Amino acid sequence: MTSRAPRSSGSGTLRRRFWIEVALGSLSALLFVVTLVWHDWIEILFDVDPDAGSGALEWVIVLVTALVAVLCALGARMEWRRTHPAGAHASH
Repeated sequence: MTSRAPRSSGSGTLRRRFWIEVALGSLSALLFVVTLVWHDWIEILFDVDPDAGSGALEWVIVLVTALVAVLCALGARMEWRRTHPAGAHASH
């Protein structure tokens, strides 16, 4: 009978959470840039004008996607640092 040691927080294995945060953050950053560059993509793609041409919806999308991208980047960074402690490779 072998006993396994509990998984340490610095095990070096990235969890699925990291990859989800990277993917969602990347998608949000892409949508942020697309909305900044191509303001009327919603009207063209979906053939609707939800804000009656005021541009308010586009600015909401810009703000929300920027916030989501930053939060996902911070979450992914925390997850990366959890699996790759700063002092682990300092002795090499």
